[in-house]
Amino acid sequence: MTVDAEREELIARIGESQHALGRAFAHDRSMPLLASNLTMQQLKVALILAHRGSTPGQELAHTLGVGLGTVTGIVDRLAAQGLVTRREDPSDRRVRLVELTDAGRRMTEQLADAGMAGYRRLLDRLDTDTLRRLDEVMRELRNAVTDLYGTM
Repeated sequence: MTVDAEREELIARIGESQHALGRAFAHDRSMPLLASNLTMQQLKVALILAHRGSTPGQELAHTLGVGLGTVTGIVDRLAAQGLVTRREDPSDRRVRLVELTDAGRRMTEQLADAGMAGYRRLLDRLDTDTLRRLDEVMRELRNAVTDLYGTM
């Protein structure tokens, strides 16, 4: 087998393992995501805001690849659920910033915490030598992500 063929086979197997892990985590009924009544677009907006903080609607539209009118509807529904609020940008009163409320921050933190708890349960099943190897590989992946996308 050539080096290129071996690399392709390894990448395919790693991808299959990632999919299997994703399916396993998706079946975990303890995940708050499954109890959520948010649409995928609403969830995306909440997660973007959790990552970026206060964000102009225009920037949300650009990030999601949709029009401002679509974002307005998404934000209206999130605001009706008490998860986001709008306010004027102090540096430009024409711009409306969207930000998570305390309830929105709690919801996104619960999602992240639940994901980490599931991941932690999985990692607890590995022996220390495997964890060391995984730690090394994860650091290499982080470096590759930084090289590819910039800082994380």
